[in-house]
Amino acid sequence: MELNALYNQIIVENSRSSQNRHKVSEATASLEGINPSCGDDIVLELRVKDGIIEDAGFTGEGCAISQASASLMIDLILGKPVEEAQNLLKTFLGMIKGEISDDKQLDSLEEAIALKGISHMPGRVKCAVLPWHTLMGILEEPETAK
Repeated sequence: MELNALYNQIIVENSRSSQNRHKVSEATASLEGINPSCGDDIVLELRVKDGIIEDAGFTGEGCAISQASASLMIDLILGKPVEEAQNLLKTFLGMIKGEISDDKQLDSLEEAIALKGISHMPGRVKCAVLPWHTLMGILEEPETAK
């Protein structure tokens, strides 16, 4: 299977998956992210305990790119320390902005690397980064790291 076809399959499967599409029991942080240019609207919830992301989920509506990006992001940050999630966030945004293109640097993104090609589609970049910017807003709150 060609790499682009594999990436497309990952995006389609994650956009339809309900695995990470849920409210988080006893969430310690929640933030709504909205992309007014296309109507994507998600609510990201995290449960962080002792600096570890124990659970994460999202609800909302949006295009396949935003929904897949949210699901892939959650798969990536679950069980990770907040600091590691922040590093993954920086790596993902660097990839989308075209600042990081070395595959070895991008290995930490696991399946989220499937969104790499979005950097060449300016109209879709906001869709792909919506969940990640929402995560950034949550992680910037001092209370989240606890």
